[in-house]
Amino acid sequence: MTPNSYRICFLGGSRYSYPLSETHRKKFALLRHLGAVYIIGFSRNRQPRFFQQEACFYLLPALPVAPLRYILFFAVTPLILLWLIWRRRICIIIAQSPYEALAGLLVKKLSQLWKYRLCLVIESHNDFESYLFLQRKVWWPSLYKKIMRSVASLTIRQANVLRAVSRTTHDQLQNYSKGQPIVSFVAWTDLESFQAAGCAISEREKELTVVYAGVLIPRKGVHHLIAAFAQVIQQVPLSQLKIIGRPENPDYARELRQQVARLGLQSHALFLPEMSQQQLSYEVAKATVLVLPSLSEALPRVVVEAMAAGTPVIASDVGGIPDVVRDGINGFLVAPGDEDALARRMIYLLRHPEAARTMGQRGRKLANQLFSPQLYYQGYAKICQLCEQIRHESSRI
Repeated sequence: MTPNSYRICFLGGSRYSYPLSETHRKKFALLRHLGAVYIIGFSRNRQPRFFQQEACFYLLPALPVAPLRYILFFAVTPLILLWLIWRRRICIIIAQSPYEALAGLLVKKLSQLWKYRLCLVIESHNDFESYLFLQRKVWWPSLYKKIMRSVASLTIRQANVLRAVSRTTHDQLQNYSKGQPIVSFVAWTDLESFQAAGCAISEREKELTVVYAGVLIPRKGVHHLIAAFAQVIQQVPLSQLKIIGRPENPDYARELRQQVARLGLQSHALFLPEMSQQQLSYEVAKATVLVLPSLSEALPRVVVEAMAAGTPVIASDVGGIPDVVRDGINGFLVAPGDEDALARRMIYLLRHPEAARTMGQRGRKLANQLFSPQLYYQGYAKICQLCEQIRHESSRI
């Protein structure tokens, strides 16, 4: 097969709006050049959706309780996949994690009964062994860990191709794999809006602001950021903290607001809802610094986006973050949970705008080298080529 002729189904827990956000529209307009693209995921509300926009979307209702979403996903996804094989002749399934891949593996095994050649690709966007336990409280965690490791081991060893987004996710996949090819490239990032915002915002428009952007879950360490910012206010009293994101864990989001009140930061800390990439790009570009105090990460898009906007980054020294944040060059790295170090770095950049500007400029250059739509497309083109080779070889056995 050649580009424009692959038939691919992506599946995972991602949520999509209708119509697509501009960022998602760009992504799937690019991937459409590979061939026919189908998506199984979730809508942004409890309404299921089927629509075509750059790709064909089968979106399940986003039920409010995570276990119910998982049950629904594993009950319905194999049926959709079987229908797509029968009607659309899909030949590649790309699963967002080793766990969603279980549905793909089941269908792959069923397709072998009638000698239909199907390739399974598993991606890793984070530390799949521990991220769940850093997002919310899990009952019987020891049992849960055993089950998760067993599922990951099963699916990864049965996959045909693996895809990593960072050095650490590559190493983790390699530990589970049995020698399958691993293709590494960063997650989709719509840098255009951040690059444009960075050019549009002048130095005079910069705000004495620290910004966090991401979902509100314990793994992101926002409580450490708020505690550290309480120290910042003592040294830079005119500074402001903006926390931007969806309250994925409502209990945790409530605790963060209570923490702000308890520390007397109500007039300095602002909670903002999830926003479009275009809106977010200007908030990031206006800020003095973006802070990502995560306890666990792979290679978060927001770090690259901030760099593209010319905003320096302070982030935890975990996962794939050190791949792009060079300590003292385009930002700072701190140990996860080290609130004193986090406060010192924020104070330094808020007090030294010239240093922040220089770091931001270095980050912008690196972001432009690290990510482009062409590199992203080439990554998936390589995956599809490997899958086609595997399917061709299996047909001769």
